[in-house]
Amino acid sequence: MALVGYFGLLILVLLWEIVILPSTTLPIAPILAAKLIPLLFPLRGLLHGRTYTCAWAAFLSMLYFIHGVLAVFSTGTEQLLAALEILFSQMLFLGCTFYIRFHDEPTASDSV
Repeated sequence: MALVGYFGLLILVLLWEIVILPSTTLPIAPILAAKLIPLLFPLRGLLHGRTYTCAWAAFLSMLYFIHGVLAVFSTGTEQLLAALEILFSQMLFLGCTFYIRFHDEPTASDSV
């Protein structure tokens, strides 16, 4: 669930800013940098199943959730995109949270 939410959010941000609703007043590159670069940091750790990366990726997903909640109050196509952003960010958050909770990682007390 975490990877579906992560890649869904990644693709949604790209499509939203480049194809569906590109900004007419601001340059696209800084907007993409601000929205996309934070999503690229946890990529390797999520793909390798690292619990530490999942923990801070869950916190990172809340930034996209907040953006989606703020954008859902706009009009037109942006409401649908914002709803998808909320959905994907919550999938990432819950998937990471459940992965951390139920992942069996050996601890120091297990080796004694």
